[in-house]
Amino acid sequence: MVLFEDMHDRDIEEFKRVCNRLMSMCFINKQNASTKSDYYFIIRHKTEFMQYLDVLGFSLDINEHYGAVQLVNREGYNHARLKLAESIILLILRVIYDEKKRELSLGDVVINIGDIQEKYISMRIRDKQIDKTTMSNTLQLFKRYNILELLDRDLTQEDARIVIYDSILMAVRVDDIKRVNELLDKYRKGAADENTEEGAPDKLAQISE
Repeated sequence: MVLFEDMHDRDIEEFKRVCNRLMSMCFINKQNASTKSDYYFIIRHKTEFMQYLDVLGFSLDINEHYGAVQLVNREGYNHARLKLAESIILLILRVIYDEKKRELSLGDVVINIGDIQEKYISMRIRDKQIDKTTMSNTLQLFKRYNILELLDRDLTQEDARIVIYDSILMAVRVDDIKRVNELLDKYRKGAADENTEEGAPDKLAQISE
């Protein structure tokens, strides 16, 4: 193909691997040690990636300030439909990220399960904490999408640590944190059934799968 005429065979094989990884993860982060080399490979070959993915109906959103790359389907396909609890946890992670980032300025945002539960209760979204199974499954889901990293295996413990990657700013595209809190207000007690399959508000969660 003309698109790859200036690439070595080894780079073409790497291109295939990174493309498949991007499609399975949605986000590629410089922060994540396991995807850092993939991030720089995309930066070096962004023209080839953009042209190739454009044919498939995808756009590549590269934010070098965040050190993250996001794959977005322009036709609305391959978007993850989040359950209500997953949407709430994602929004809470975004709120906590913003608070911690203001405190730290530089460096990774590291929180724990207790931080999420405390924020959930303080916002009076429900009368009880998020159940451990829902919390664990949701965090594993967001790890798969490269929005966060889990530093401890046992997610039933409140002190289990989590790194929130800068890619959350692309997953939750809300510039004003007050708007995030407004969205959380809609999920307060009585707003919706916890078990519904309702997804996040339109254009809030830009996760593809």
